[in-house]
Amino acid sequence: MLLQSVLSTLCFCLAIASAKSYPTVYMIRHGEKPRDPKDHGLASDGIKRAQCLRHVFGQESGYNIGYIMAPHVKKNGAHGRAFETVLPLAKDLGLTVDTHCKRKKVKCVAKTIRSYDGPGNILIAWRHSNMGGIEKELGALEPIEYPDGR
Repeated sequence: MLLQSVLSTLCFCLAIASAKSYPTVYMIRHGEKPRDPKDHGLASDGIKRAQCLRHVFGQESGYNIGYIMAPHVKKNGAHGRAFETVLPLAKDLGLTVDTHCKRKKVKCVAKTIRSYDGPGNILIAWRHSNMGGIEKELGALEPIEYPDGR
């Protein structure tokens, strides 16, 4: 059931098409947040989701993740849920989570994706309200509208 839930968060998959072979980009929302709005971490369900992602996108999955992005985490921990969501997977894969783009800087994310020339595909964990903007910057004609209450 948790695996089903994780797969349902796989909101967007974009294969950038051109003469050059580009990686596939997988976008997911960050894990569930606690009820306390001052808590910038993950709720217990969010921690479970992060652990489950290790199996969904892990070495044996076939997704061939070679690069992971999440928004820049502020010193007080704000905007850290996406990072915490993918950190266990990144550790398993021996990858560093790229957090150089700020949460609302969708052009930064798109530029990073376009310039990626490493091995494997890209996994992005982001805040739902900015995912459509990332899609648009990557050329999606009709970005998905992500609901708040999920």
